[in-house]
Amino acid sequence: MAAAIVISLALLTGYSYWPRSPVSLVQGENMAMSGLYASWEKGDVMVLVRHGERCDRSSNDCLGASDGITRYGSSVSTDVGRSFSELGLAQTDVITSPLTRTAQTAQAMFGHPVEAQDWLYNCDETMLNQVMAHKSLNRNLIVVTHSGCIGQLESLHGYPHSATSEYDSALFISLDSHGKPVIRGILNPEDWKRLAQQKNH
Repeated sequence: MAAAIVISLALLTGYSYWPRSPVSLVQGENMAMSGLYASWEKGDVMVLVRHGERCDRSSNDCLGASDGITRYGSSVSTDVGRSFSELGLAQTDVITSPLTRTAQTAQAMFGHPVEAQDWLYNCDETMLNQVMAHKSLNRNLIVVTHSGCIGQLESLHGYPHSATSEYDSALFISLDSHGKPVIRGILNPEDWKRLAQQKNH
């Protein structure tokens, strides 16, 4: 009986300390500790970005078709894209899910149509392997996709209780010294300005 109680307490304690979601990169020293700036310079980063605000789930005006994003969502996506540009896109590739909401998000972020690939919508447990397969050597990869795909990847790689990603949020993954992908953390749209302030201090 006593042993069962100890095991139960251990499980409860372990669950309470289990990270629910990847860390926020704007909190504390998380960005500095992640090494992402150096990894970005080397072209060793993959970023999964959720599409902008869905028109069919908002009272805001649609950008176009009802299966796309809102005008507000488009403006947020443009701001996020500007932040990616400030990181530097010279050695960065971008691909997107073919659905209207992701295609519109990618165009708002980067100012031009982006190559669409079906696997970014019909994602499964091979999502991370697929991302790795589409990443070129010494080139970063930005993938515009869906919350379900991002959540599935997080769940299978250390975050089974992860919260649903926000619109236009970015999940950063970089390669370690052995070339293994490691989830480094998340930036939500409102975090980029604060991150820039941290970098300039």
